[in-house]
Amino acid sequence: MGKGRRGRWLAAALVVVVALVGATVLVLRDPGAAEEYDAGDVATTTTVASTTTTTAPPTTTTTGPPTTTTPPTTAAPAPTPPRGPATSTAKKGVSVWDFGGLGAALTDVGASWYYNWASGPTGGAGDSAEFVPMIWGARSVNDDELARVKANGSTLLGFNEPDFGSQANMTVEQALDLWPRLQDTGMRLGSPAVAVGGADAGGWLDRFMAGARERGLRVDFITLHWYGSDFGDAAVGHLRDYVEAVHDRYGLPVWITEYALIKWVDGGSVFPTDAQQAAFVTGSTAMFESLPYVERYAWFALPTPDDRQGTGLYRSDSAAPAPTPAGAAYRAAG
Repeated sequence: MGKGRRGRWLAAALVVVVALVGATVLVLRDPGAAEEYDAGDVATTTTVASTTTTTAPPTTTTTGPPTTTTPPTTAAPAPTPPRGPATSTAKKGVSVWDFGGLGAALTDVGASWYYNWASGPTGGAGDSAEFVPMIWGARSVNDDELARVKANGSTLLGFNEPDFGSQANMTVEQALDLWPRLQDTGMRLGSPAVAVGGADAGGWLDRFMAGARERGLRVDFITLHWYGSDFGDAAVGHLRDYVEAVHDRYGLPVWITEYALIKWVDGGSVFPTDAQQAAFVTGSTAMFESLPYVERYAWFALPTPDDRQGTGLYRSDSAAPAPTPAGAAYRAAG
């Protein structure tokens, strides 16, 4: 998530909770460069608790002659039916950070792959889904990180939102100069994931792709982030228009590695209702599954930030997998 964008998302979260973004949590997308990241963006370990209040029935006093009644028959409550198996497709994935139920939630939601903005897998994920590594920014381009990505996958995600000063914050020329190091891994290689303007002529990604062609560099697919501020029925169409424009411009397969509905406003963030977010999940995933050039997509994000739902798919404070309404919709997607 863009640090400009995600910074605003997290600023709102800080007003409500500190569990994900508080001062007690150090968040690292690039383990070797803590100062490059803001809390809440990535690979962190967060363990994050419903109370039920039982009210006694009111006491009723009756007067007059006693009456005889037949006690009503009380049927035992029907057990809650178990959830059926999740739908899983090769395209469906999620972005994650560590929490107590990570592996179980990855399995429960039916994700076939995940990433965590880092070069190595998240320990709590286990073997529940394929891990896809990332080289986050310029300081991650070193021998140790490049060896680690090669040891942990066959596909590599490029720099994270280099067009945002609060994220990888790279010039096009800097990214192009470093790209041969990523290319030399021999891995299938996704473009830098810009936060905005992926289809814009003269935009960051457009200039990077032009430079890559001039230098004979390899980019195997385009990686995008998208956050929508229209919470209505048109949201899926807005996302589709953007993805199609990017594909038309570069003619390469597309991965959408962060997306959700969030509206950034002065001083914070606004989220849609549960029903709106769930409806968008259903519509957007169906759209992605129908587009042959969309190879993979990943919702932001699998866990919720402590006790606020935000865009999270699963409660991170639950011992067993507990999907939010958006999570239930994503679970059925595909």
